[in-house]
Amino acid sequence: MALAQHIHGSTEMLQIADAVAREKNIDRETVIEAMENAIQIAGRKKYGLEHNIQASIDRKTGAIALFRITDVVEEVENPAHQLTVKDANRRGGNFSVGDQIRDDLPPIDFGRIAAQTAKQVIVQKVRDAERERQFEEFKDRVGDIVNGTVKRVEYGNVTVDFGRAEAVIRRNELIPRENFRVGDRIRAYIHSVTREKSGPQVFLSRVKPEFLAKLFVQEVPEIYDGVIEIKAVARDPGSRAKIAVMSNDPSVNPVLSCVGVRGSRVQAVVSELQGEKIDIVEWAEDPATFVVNALSSAEVSKVVIDEDAGRIEVVVPDDQLSLAIGRRGQNVRLAAQLTGWHIDILTEETESERRTQEFNRLSGMFVDALNVEEVIAHLLVTEGYSTVEEVAYVPIEDLAQIEGFDEAVAEELSRRANEYIEQKEQDLKDKLSAAGAEEAWVSFEGISLEQKVSLLAHDIKSRDDFAGLSTDDFYDMLPKPGIAREEVEAMIMALRSELWA
Repeated sequence: MALAQHIHGSTEMLQIADAVAREKNIDRETVIEAMENAIQIAGRKKYGLEHNIQASIDRKTGAIALFRITDVVEEVENPAHQLTVKDANRRGGNFSVGDQIRDDLPPIDFGRIAAQTAKQVIVQKVRDAERERQFEEFKDRVGDIVNGTVKRVEYGNVTVDFGRAEAVIRRNELIPRENFRVGDRIRAYIHSVTREKSGPQVFLSRVKPEFLAKLFVQEVPEIYDGVIEIKAVARDPGSRAKIAVMSNDPSVNPVLSCVGVRGSRVQAVVSELQGEKIDIVEWAEDPATFVVNALSSAEVSKVVIDEDAGRIEVVVPDDQLSLAIGRRGQNVRLAAQLTGWHIDILTEETESERRTQEFNRLSGMFVDALNVEEVIAHLLVTEGYSTVEEVAYVPIEDLAQIEGFDEAVAEELSRRANEYIEQKEQDLKDKLSAAGAEEAWVSFEGISLEQKVSLLAHDIKSRDDFAGLSTDDFYDMLPKPGIAREEVEAMIMALRSELWA
């Protein structure tokens, strides 16, 4: 009870504060503030809980001052710590609303219960400060790898002791099929720190892609020094992973550096990850090259990119299909995660059949739309034309350069294409009008007539209807409108300003 005996002392108060601050590694001021709070509680118990009792400890001498604060107000609501201006001035002085009157109180003699209460308050405040210090320390360590010892294993969750704190690895953050026992050494990645009543909660992971990346930082000096950069990581924990690396120095091969002499560097990481197979691939700015690299050992014949849809079509020889896809689709799935592209794997035979089907579909479309013979339709498709609009709007001289065409044929094709488009637009407008669509909506720019007809199914027939949509609503109705979300949002907001102002 040293604290109880000395709580009313002078320099002893400061000595106690210094000792506690050193022991708990927290700020001395925090300890003194906790002591002041404890004295205030004891003072309120003595002079009345309804009063505004405050205490202060002189930071140099340790002298304790106890006083009561009374607020000067216009109208009293709480007589225990409020006075009107008139009553305040009767006590002497010249007070106004908002002033505070400070009445010194005689020092109190701490009884056993009061001293115990003060001790509890100080201990709690010190504990809170210690928890806050730990939180501030560990929140800045998110992203670090720590080494510790297994302290407990409960329901598959592992509690790790790593010196001045404990951390938890939840069962789903452990590599499948790995088991730890009390006393085992363990290495893991700090992925989050939360502030809880019981203190900071530090959560570790051994399955996050960042854990693998950090292991390579530790094993490969070139990565630590910044010569080699890790661009992306994808993992199927405990089974297989892919890591994309690039070199900032042309003389340094990033893949070989990460592999190490006789595979020593990558093997060190593999051993830590319970034998997880790791593909180290070279990152490339060109998406097609990066995807081919990410598929690792599979031979690729052709790559077709659809940037709008975020998809890449990869064509492989028939005997390479299973290698490219991987067991249970693992290879292509990890490659997709690594590159950020949706990857479709096709065999050369399948791609050829699909190409033929697409060629026939486009040819048939031109035959019907332009009323031409198949040979002309075939020539258009062969030259890369895929829509009637392209034929209508391309310069006549470009069409005339197609082998077998002349200027007269080109002009006739252009005329027919324009007539088809005009008729198609008129048919769509008629359909919208017949459905009761607002004329101003029919002529509204930014949304095509085909899209407006599709929106009829959702009862969108006017600019006001469209303005009432959210961007998500619009994309739910038209999943692939070919319009950027920012543009859709701008159109909706502009209409709201115009119609709802």
